[in-house]
Amino acid sequence: MSNSIDSSVLDSVNAGGRSSASLGSTASGGIEDISDSFMTLLVAQLENQDPMNPMENAEMTSQMAQINTVQGINDLNSSLEDINSQIDEGHTLQAASLIDQGVLVPADHVLVNDGATTPFGIELDSPAEEVTATIANENGEVVRSFEIGSLDEGVESFTWDGTLENGETAPDGTYRVSVEATQAGEAVSHETLGYARVSGVAEGDDGPLLDLGGALELGQIGLNDVRQILN
Repeated sequence: MSNSIDSSVLDSVNAGGRSSASLGSTASGGIEDISDSFMTLLVAQLENQDPMNPMENAEMTSQMAQINTVQGINDLNSSLEDINSQIDEGHTLQAASLIDQGVLVPADHVLVNDGATTPFGIELDSPAEEVTATIANENGEVVRSFEIGSLDEGVESFTWDGTLENGETAPDGTYRVSVEATQAGEAVSHETLGYARVSGVAEGDDGPLLDLGGALELGQIGLNDVRQILN
């Protein structure tokens, strides 16, 4: 008489382990059913084993370890699901706290209204010794250019004073800002940032989305797109 657990049951156990490890969705009832079947078969095997050739302790321990491994994987997946749920809830709360806040996101616009301007920003991948900002109107005509100076790696925000090269106040409207950054004469990789105000939060496939109210066709963005929060 064979002293090994029936291969069909072991296949079921191992399949359950693979499923729970890859999908994290094995129901606790399924694990319990496998455990019950495993124990029932093991008890029957012990009761009917050949007295002249009894099951080795090592063999029994190995078989018991298999079902414990499946249960352990299932418990681990349940814990991971709880952690992921808590992370998602944290992201949603974080997103909700940004409603009615100003943020800098990847964009290249500056708005002018009665001489007041919205901030803009720069995200540098490495330090730059020379940074220049250029403002252009909707027709692409440069209306102002100014030196910012040296900047460290990271995000910095700035405000254009709203004056043109001739000193006059810029007309109301939307302007485009471009940035040139160099270090020892070599261009430094960077991203230009524009201002927007968060008007609401929506649920996305990969987490909460910040609704920017359709301003300048920015639409909805993820939390990872926020480079800086402004008052």
